[in-house]
Amino acid sequence: MKKFNSIGYFILVFFSACAFSYSQTIETKDNIRLVHNGKEGKWGKNPEVSVKLVRTIGDINTDDENLAFHYPWDISFDASGKFYILDSGNNRIQKFSPDGKYMATLGRKGQGPGEFVYPESLDIDSKGYFYVLDSFQKRIQVLTPEGKGDKGISIMNQSIDKIRCLKSGLLAVKGFMPMSDVEEKDINLLKLVKLLDLEGNVQKEFADVFDYGDGITTRYANYFDFDVDKDDNIYLSFLYQNRIEKYSPEGNLLWKADRILNYSSGVQKKGKIERTGGSVSVSAPQMNKCSNGVAVDEKGRIWAVTLNRQIKKEEQVFTSTGVFFSDGLRNVMRKTEGNTDLQVTDMYKLEIFAPDGILLGEIPLNHFVDGIRIWKNNLFLLDKERGAKFYQYKIIEK
Repeated sequence: MKKFNSIGYFILVFFSACAFSYSQTIETKDNIRLVHNGKEGKWGKNPEVSVKLVRTIGDINTDDENLAFHYPWDISFDASGKFYILDSGNNRIQKFSPDGKYMATLGRKGQGPGEFVYPESLDIDSKGYFYVLDSFQKRIQVLTPEGKGDKGISIMNQSIDKIRCLKSGLLAVKGFMPMSDVEEKDINLLKLVKLLDLEGNVQKEFADVFDYGDGITTRYANYFDFDVDKDDNIYLSFLYQNRIEKYSPEGNLLWKADRILNYSSGVQKKGKIERTGGSVSVSAPQMNKCSNGVAVDEKGRIWAVTLNRQIKKEEQVFTSTGVFFSDGLRNVMRKTEGNTDLQVTDMYKLEIFAPDGILLGEIPLNHFVDGIRIWKNNLFLLDKERGAKFYQYKIIEK
């Protein structure tokens, strides 16, 4: 009788394991957990969460100048639930109440304290101080909770385009790789993430670059977005690689996860840089996009903005950036061309992963998405170039 029970237990466990491995295969290589997810997540046809649209913030056609954003770039939150939109093209931060009412404007264009030139990233630390990446002026601006200029952190020797505050007091920053000289360097020395102290000094670097054999392809193919959780773990989602990674606060790689896509990933055609006399021509590589942003919720679940399909030619928009000096001030001009009137699409979805990299499920979206941020049970999705607004959703646990 005991033998029969043991065999029955073994068979039950065996078939349970087989059913689970149908969607996820897990292996360990060089002490790193590798999760290969199937096309369908663990939740299957019964997702345990949903999202409900609460409101949109911003309107490209509005007469209200407080909601007329020009290249909104980022969003952050204070402890009371007020949220702050980095309105990059207008060189300001727009403050809103938790119910979406405009409250105040912080910052303006300029070179002094509390002044910006096309700022690119925003975060708020546990004390309520604002950290604004003002990369065109090679500094991170620190503002008081009241929005007054407090200090500037020089990043003259750093090329970064996103910042996030850590509870340790350090700043996690997304590195911006060189385009032309990466071929002449030891690729193994380049890292994607840096931790800076409040003087701008690098305290740690981690996250390896994948070498594609030439500088321009390596740069583009290693584009990524990142977010941090409440314990300072750091998550990377690669735009052109089928991969999400989790790192400890010390920079140790904990796991990598991929999933089955509806399209191929990898380089279809390498990029190149051509120099003729004093002119430089850059041709970007051709690659299918896999992701467009990542965020982590309070339960440690990872929400990645991913694609059902690649963008169609008639849906594309192109943004050009020009930098010039006028009256001693660096100025930036951005212009978006293409089908900017189109704001509805079936191209995007949200993929939700467990804290250990297991794909749980997905939620379809019906609009364009250029970024994502989560605060408690509020999910904010950015449409930067077309609608110039944020979509605010409520995360509903079933």
